[in-house]
Order: sequence, then C-alpha cells, then structure tokens
Amino acid sequence: MALTLISCAKNQPQPQIQVNAETAIETLEVKSKNHTWYYFTDRTFKEIDKIQHVPFRQQKPWTEAIRISSANNTDDSNLEISKAYAVVNRLGILCFEGDKVSISLDKTVFDDRTAGNLIFLNDVPIFSIYKSAFFNETITEDMYRTGKTDHLFLMQFDDTAKISYPIVNCASLIDEPNSEVVDFVWDGLNWLCSIKSITDERIIFSYISWKPTVPLLTLSPANVRNNIVITESDVDTFRAAKTQIPYNQAPERIRNMLRGFSDNLPFIMEVKSAGGSSNRIYNNEAHGSKEKPLKSKAVLAQSWSGILFEDGTFFIEGALPGKHILRGGKPIAIRLPKLPAGFVYSDFVITGTTLYAAWEETAFYNTGSSGFLKVDLDNTLYSKIR
Repeated sequence: MALTLISCAKNQPQPQIQVNAETAIETLEVKSKNHTWYYFTDRTFKEIDKIQHVPFRQQKPWTEAIRISSANNTDDSNLEISKAYAVVNRLGILCFEGDKVSISLDKTVFDDRTAGNLIFLNDVPIFSIYKSAFFNETITEDMYRTGKTDHLFLMQFDDTAKISYPIVNCASLIDEPNSEVVDFVWDGLNWLCSIKSITDERIIFSYISWKPTVPLLTLSPANVRNNIVITESDVDTFRAAKTQIPYNQAPERIRNMLRGFSDNLPFIMEVKSAGGSSNRIYNNEAHGSKEKPLKSKAVLAQSWSGILFEDGTFFIEGALPGKHILRGGKPIAIRLPKLPAGFVYSDFVITGTTLYAAWEETAFYNTGSSGFLKVDLDNTLYSKIR
C-alpha cells in the first residue's frame, strides 16, 4: 500500500500514529494559507490567526460547554458541493457548504440543554436534546418552580427557515413525569431509547423501543402518540446496541485505509455513514499495549471515506466531488496542524473540497475553548497528488 503523508505545518514532529516500516511514505509540505482557525464565543464563531491566541474560556463539564458535539455530511452524492452540519452544544447548528460556513442560533432550544446525536433522514438533520441531571440546575427548576415536566427530545433542523423544532417530546414516549431521553440508537427504522425519570425520592431508568407508522418528518408533539408503536425494552438490549464492536469487524473500506497501521496501536473509532442513522463504535484493543486508546471519527460517503484521529492524523481515500480519484484509490494521510497540549481534534466533515475539523480543549470530563479548523483540500491534495 502506498500511503502519502502531507503536513499542514512546517517542522511538525511525527504524530503518535505510526505505519509499518514497509509502507512507502512521501512527505509533502502544505503552506499555512491552506487552513484557517475559528473559535467559538458565547454567541457565534470568529476567525483567529493562531489557535494559541484563542481567548481563555473557563472549563465546564462537556454537557454544559460550547463545543461541536456531533457532525456529519449529507448524502447529496449528485451535488458537486453537498452540505454538512454540526451540532454546537449550547449555541445552535453550524451549516457547511463548500468554503462557506454559517451558524443558526436558537436560544430557546440550546441555551440550557445538552445537544448532540446528529443523524439524517432524507438529508434532513435530526438531533436530540436533554438536560443533565448531574450538572444542569434548571432541570430541578423545571420540576419544582415552574412545574414543567414535559421535556424535549428529538429535534429537526429546517435549513430553509434556519430554525429547530420538535418532532417527539418525552411525554409522547412515557407517562412518568419529569422524564428525559438521555440516549438512543436508531437503525433507520426502530428507535431504542434510554429514559431517566426523576422523582422526589429516586432516579429511575427505563428502556423502550418505538417506530413511527407514518413518515417520521410528519410527526410533531401534537400527533406523535397516535402515529407510533411503543414496546418495552430492557437494559441488556440497550447495552448490546451500544456495545463497542471489535475492530476486525469494521467496514472493509475503513480497514483498507488503515492497513499500514501497526497492530499495537489501540484506538476507538466512531463510524458514521454520510446522511445516515446512528453511528457504530469499533475498538482496536491492541492487547499488551499500555497506551491510552486514541479516539477517532470516520465518515463513509459514496465517493470518499475519511478518518480523523484526535492527534490530527487524517486519512482519506477516493474522490472528492468533481475531482479525480486520489492515487488510484490508495489512501492518503494528512497531518493537520499540531494542537497545544491539552487540545484534541474531535470530529470532521467534508463539503466540496473543504475539510472542517472540530477541535477542543479537554481535561477529563471538562471542556474549555473550542472551535474548528478549515482546510482547503483542493490545494492541499489535488495540486500535490496525481
């Protein structure tokens, strides 16, 4: 396998990821003008010359911090520039289209809730929201001061109106008051949900499976109870659906991209299909290794596949829209700019020939500053690789 490594920064040290000695490596230098840094403020995102100049932000639990919590591409394979989206916790929805990026803010939805779990139905972005019982004080205010116990759950983002509105509320799924869906798995038809119910005396977890009897996007809190079928489930079923899968069972396209890896590299990979349902998580345990597993995200699109590791090593194979296949279909590795200590790359999307890679400052369960990196793949790849 021929693997090309491209560096986005001069004199950058080797990343943690290593390939087998027999793999051919060609290192190319990419000028700094091919990438741009952005960071989040309390109300929007702003460009900055260097990540080291990002203003200090007090760290918060990840459920309460402003950060990109989930991102993915649509499956508009017929478009030269397809769209991509990212859920920004506590802010709104980022919309990517080629080299253009915008944010749709919605204080009523995002201000005091944890948002994430981005999925798609017919290329319409869908995500979930809830309130963390551990860190969010407004959940008890809802219960005791305002008397509100019907929490939001499943939301749809309308890219034309630039607003988010509910599809399913928690009260549509369970009769127990002050209940929230804290996690779910969607296989394209059935929704498997973990529900937390809070009472004066205790916290109760329950599990259900439901599916709509009409098209999902026609549902609303006003009609959902008459148009879904709900069945009881259990914790074992939910855990089985969330269980990490051995890496040797990962999609072939993923394993082919990483064929040059050392078998001793432990990593955990979240694999998403562009425009698809819930992700699957694969674990390469690398028995005998004492290193902490690297986290990574992967996207499988129709004409390309990509993998981003938290240290900034990015793999891509295939052809971007309107472009030829890179190196005859062989994978290419790009080293994104090195982040300061305590920072990681967390997710990515590609739209047109532009890569957007999320980054954040992290310490255990806390998150400080966050934002994203914009990389011109046309100049980075197609002007260098034939």
